[in-house]
Amino acid sequence: MRRRARNRVRALPLEIVSGAIALTTTLGAIAIVRIRFGAPPTFGLRALLPMIAMFLVAIIVGEVFRGRQPGTRHTAPLASAAALAFAMTVACPKGTPAGYGAPLVVAVTAVAMALGLIPSLIRRRLIRLSDLANSLLAITVAAVLFREVPISGGHTVLELAPSWRPDVLALVMVLISAFALTIEVLLLAVVRAARAHAPFRRAFQDEFIAAFGLTAALSATGALVALAERPMGVLAIPLFLFPLGLTQFAVQRQSAVRRTYRQTIRTLSRLTEFGGYTEPGHASRVAELSLAIGQHLGMSEREVLDLEYAALLHDIGQVSLTEPIPGGATVLAAPADQRRIAHDGAEIVRQTGVLDRVAVILEAQTTSYRHVRELGEDLPLASRIIKVCNAYDDMAGSRPTAARHSAAMERIHLGLGYEYDPRVVDALAKVLERDARYTGTRTR
Repeated sequence: MRRRARNRVRALPLEIVSGAIALTTTLGAIAIVRIRFGAPPTFGLRALLPMIAMFLVAIIVGEVFRGRQPGTRHTAPLASAAALAFAMTVACPKGTPAGYGAPLVVAVTAVAMALGLIPSLIRRRLIRLSDLANSLLAITVAAVLFREVPISGGHTVLELAPSWRPDVLALVMVLISAFALTIEVLLLAVVRAARAHAPFRRAFQDEFIAAFGLTAALSATGALVALAERPMGVLAIPLFLFPLGLTQFAVQRQSAVRRTYRQTIRTLSRLTEFGGYTEPGHASRVAELSLAIGQHLGMSEREVLDLEYAALLHDIGQVSLTEPIPGGATVLAAPADQRRIAHDGAEIVRQTGVLDRVAVILEAQTTSYRHVRELGEDLPLASRIIKVCNAYDDMAGSRPTAARHSAAMERIHLGLGYEYDPRVVDALAKVLERDARYTGTRTR
């Protein structure tokens, strides 16, 4: 319980900053809407109320069904596509000019997001203010670029749109949407790098790769809806958002399967605990520490996932032992026994037929770093990380005191450059320094 409380406190400043930005943007937009549109509008706002109401409902529905992509990403594709279309609508219905400005887009989007979060609040689901703030800021960028920024002769894209060919207008809409969504990816990468203490460049690469397909789909869908409103009216909104909804449903199913897969591996990793081969929680602690080091060293998301699976299963080979190692501490076992455990664990994992990369990591986890330094062997970084983390947890235990932490680090430093990769050990020291759970001391 204390551990969760500490994690929440650490994440709080980032969430507060993101929430403050979103709130300021929303209130500013609403204030501008009030100032600009307090008097009777001159562009037929009343005629556009059905369209605005339809967009409001579409964004709310999208937020209600906000899904979780692979990893830790929470997205609302339907809401984003609807908001982008609203930001770039030129005329609806049937030729009625949509002369409203960016503040109205931001205000309606923010209100819809807030209403869409009510079910999540009632069910006490996780809500990340930073994700919401990033989405709102991306929509703000798209609306401002399309409706407020002059690009030729003092005219905005909205004002020039009636004189452009449909294909040119569609291309401009897609480019604006893609740029706005790229800004969102950039902000997500900043948040992720801050949370995981990972290099920003790697965080941005992972976010960009993960969001590339979705960004293309959202950009095309937003432009399509905005263009189709002129001839079709509000019917275009649900009609062209429906395929995206089906895609979102499929992605959520895939994410659910992946979460079940990960939970199965976590359960399998406890087999050695139930059999009395390892101490309770050993695999989970090694995995958590390995993930922190992998992120610190800039491993890709795919590599970090393989690292997590391998760290959870790194002791699975102990089930082949006729007699358990005292305390399950493989670091104290004879080198031949360590190699046998690693080999047997890799063979067990290979039987799944889908974890070949994990098996390679497991097989090499006991190999000394000198094989890389002296013989030039290609030893996976994940194997080197698990070797260090396993040694630390074996020697420091589940509740490390300051004395046990110092003794474990001293023992690891004795094998620096021979048994253990110096870069990994340095990363271990920095990760441990950040988190008092591992050291039994106060964080700085």
